[in-house]
Amino acid sequence: MAQIPAFPPAVPVALCLGGMDPSAGAGLLRDVMTLAALGVQPMAICTAETVQNGLACTAIAPPADPLPRLEALAPHLAGTPWGVKLGLCDLDDRGFSALAARVAQLAPAVRIWDPILAPTSGVGLHSSARLRAMAEVLLATGGWVVSPNLPEAAALSGHGPEAGCAALAAPFLELGAAAVWLKGGHGQGLELEDFWITPGAVLGLGRFPRLPGERRGTGCTLASAWLAWRLRGLSGSDAAVAAARFLRERWEPPVQPGGFGRPCFAPGAP
Repeated sequence: MAQIPAFPPAVPVALCLGGMDPSAGAGLLRDVMTLAALGVQPMAICTAETVQNGLACTAIAPPADPLPRLEALAPHLAGTPWGVKLGLCDLDDRGFSALAARVAQLAPAVRIWDPILAPTSGVGLHSSARLRAMAEVLLATGGWVVSPNLPEAAALSGHGPEAGCAALAAPFLELGAAAVWLKGGHGQGLELEDFWITPGAVLGLGRFPRLPGERRGTGCTLASAWLAWRLRGLSGSDAAVAAARFLRERWEPPVQPGGFGRPCFAPGAP
């Protein structure tokens, strides 16, 4: 009698809540490609609809109610290691509060918020005041790592981007963030450095040469890669280092689908 093969070991699950970029240079589709490349099962719920291509984002609109979709996925999240990433979100105050509360009830082991004021090219979405209001609601639920770039951290803190790491991170930590991963890609100079900031320490993650050119979806790629590495067992700061290394390793060669728009990361396994 033939032996029934065993199922493969369970893989971690990552739930992405974010914007739908139809061109896949950024947003949910970029999250899914990154997570899959790193051996994590991706799931996704849209929290902002965009009219977007490789050149720019021309419109952002609220999505369908994400809560029924989250309830449908809840059985997949029970009894397995899972984490969540929140990116672009165009819900009103009530909808955002309900989503944050339900995610907290489902108790993800790993949580990262990539706060987005606006896509790199195109229309904006959130004011500084709106970003602060979202932080107050989300971070109060506990356990979140926040991964702003320098302009996003400056917008929430009220300081200029040139302010020190501790000052830029302080508002997130005061609101309940477990840690702030301050990304240095928007800084000046030929080298850049990320910082991992907790209530008790500021840790530099190493200086690296600035890579030439630009790529679409760097923030999405970094945050989703961090989520994958955390679910695979790395500490928060080590996952940040591994995510930055993943991005640098994928920098070349860029792709320009259809020969149009700004370059993005190539799909596929690392």
